[in-house]
Amino acid sequence: MRVKGGFTNRRRHKKVLKRASGFYSSNSRAYTHAVEMVDRALAYSYRDRRVKKREIRALWNQRINAAARINGTTYSRLIGGLAQAGIELDRKSLALLAITDAAAFAAICKHAIPAHGEGLAKQA
Repeated sequence: MRVKGGFTNRRRHKKVLKRASGFYSSNSRAYTHAVEMVDRALAYSYRDRRVKKREIRALWNQRINAAARINGTTYSRLIGGLAQAGIELDRKSLALLAITDAAAFAAICKHAIPAHGEGLAKQA
C-alpha cells in the first residue's frame, strides 16, 4: 500500500521555506532550491561564527597598534613590554582603553616601554 507524505511533508517544507524567507527569487519559494540555500546558509553561519572571532581580534590588534604608534612604540614591542612588566591586560581591554581613554593607555605604554628596553639590554 502506498503511503503519501501529507502532513509530515507539508510540515517539513514549511519549516525549510520559513528559514528561506528573504532569499532571492525561487530560493525563497521553491522547496528544492530552498533546501540547498538553507543548507548552505547554515554551513556559512557555523563557519562565520568562528571567523567573526578572528576578525574581531585582528581589529583589536590594529587599534592597539595605532594607539601604540601614537605613543612612540609598536604593537609587538608594547605586548612584549607588558609581558615583561607583568601587566596582564587582554587585547580587548587594551583596545577599549586605546579608544576611550588615551591618557590611561599612554600610562600603560610608559610602564611597558622601559620593561621592554631592559629586556633588550639583557639580551645584548
